[in-house]
Amino acid sequence: MNPQIRRHTLGDVLRRTAARLPDKTAIVCGDVRWTYREFDTLCTRLANGFASIGVKAGDHVSILSRNSHAFAAVRFALARLGAVMVPINFMLGADEVAYILRHAGARTLCVGPDMVELGTAAAARDTAVEQMVWLPGEDPAQAPAGMRTFESLLSDDTTPPQPDIDGSSLLQIIYTSGTESLPKGAMLTHDAVLWEYVSCIVEGEMSENDLIVHALPLYHCAQLDVFLGPGVYTGATSVITGKPTAENILGLLSKYKANSFFAPPSIWIAMLRSPAFESSDLSALARGYYGASIMPVEVLAEIQRRMPQVRLWNFYGQTEIAPVATVLKPHDQVRKAGSAGRAAINVETRVVDDDMNDVKPGQVGEIVHRSPQLLLGYYHDPERTAAAFTGGWFHSGDLGVLDEEGYLTVVDRKKDMIKTGGENVASREVEEMVYRVPGVSEVAVVGLPHPYWIEAVTAVIVVKDGHTVTEAQVIDYCKAHMAHFKVPKAVVFVEALPKNPSGKIMKRELRTRFEGMLKQA
Repeated sequence: MNPQIRRHTLGDVLRRTAARLPDKTAIVCGDVRWTYREFDTLCTRLANGFASIGVKAGDHVSILSRNSHAFAAVRFALARLGAVMVPINFMLGADEVAYILRHAGARTLCVGPDMVELGTAAAARDTAVEQMVWLPGEDPAQAPAGMRTFESLLSDDTTPPQPDIDGSSLLQIIYTSGTESLPKGAMLTHDAVLWEYVSCIVEGEMSENDLIVHALPLYHCAQLDVFLGPGVYTGATSVITGKPTAENILGLLSKYKANSFFAPPSIWIAMLRSPAFESSDLSALARGYYGASIMPVEVLAEIQRRMPQVRLWNFYGQTEIAPVATVLKPHDQVRKAGSAGRAAINVETRVVDDDMNDVKPGQVGEIVHRSPQLLLGYYHDPERTAAAFTGGWFHSGDLGVLDEEGYLTVVDRKKDMIKTGGENVASREVEEMVYRVPGVSEVAVVGLPHPYWIEAVTAVIVVKDGHTVTEAQVIDYCKAHMAHFKVPKAVVFVEALPKNPSGKIMKRELRTRFEGMLKQA
């Protein structure tokens, strides 16, 4: 039997949706509007265009861009060609982008209108990048002279490519912020991502009747693979914007009568606080989703009071599981406030001790998973891959508690990850930067509760004898060398850091000691 008969890849998903719903609006972005027939044809032309410049199945292609119709097209065109997409966080600095380009071995880099300078600078830092493609954005813009453009890459050939790939082929490498200084590249197959789409559609009650506003960055797997991908799978309409401000989001939700929207709690809070909230027509908004952080109970109550028609879901997971692992559904939002819910339909979740024994309800242990959604491993990193799959389960690195009903609560991050405004920040990476500030003797970086960021990156510092260090010095130094979301929002100076008998800094004690410091910030 020809194996292509049973093939089910991301590129096939778009073709099948276009066959079912050819005239349904698929993508809206600025002045661009594509039906599924148009989107499908364009992605084939773009795939053939990439092939014409030497991109083939298995090649790694990076994309550095804000959300746009072009980003969505590149995503599905690469999948159709069998190439591997490597999305990059556009808030990183040139050195950080260059590391990902180098590590991934990307030879082609696609850049959005305002990412040309960053992409060019990063590509020049000893990477394998040979060619760049300019992508149009949400607003009209001119490509730099001499640079290959999205439009010029659209081939006249509308014959779909037939790469030798299947569901087990690599679809994407997404670099996690990791707990170490350097990010890890999570390798995810077509199968893994499509199984995750099924989980999202079933657990999140998604359908072709959805009109979704996509405002959070598509470089992140949450917006990309929990909402855009499932939206195309079901045949929903996707309104894409690269401007995640509360006013812009409220305007789009109102203009298009959107019924589905995702954002981390910080964005929901910003929308509630916006002067535009009261004048926005949100009557069509029926389903709201959040993740990356726990929604404060007070905010849950405010959403229910001010948007009583909105049912809420909390999706918890991580890049390595594509990324949804557990779901807290609408009827449990108040009853189980603070919980991450129960395992999604295609996921098996446990909380275990160091010997892989299930801990009792109410006891803290590490959260581990089994699922067809899981990554193959970390790219070019066999040691960390082996460690992640110790005992035949994937180790999330998060600590959690299961209650008597099987609901999971994430109580800590095993490796001290900070989730601030929907972004992951590795405390160790920030610590290493702060240590470069003259006069710093010791530093511990923790996340403290904050009314907007949910967790604010906070540096707790011991100053060397005879030296003076100010909060402004630390923040300004970090701003000059790191992505802005990693920069400490606050700095605390102490005489000594709490340590256990083995000398390990007890960060939990710091979080407890200073937890109320920023609540009114």
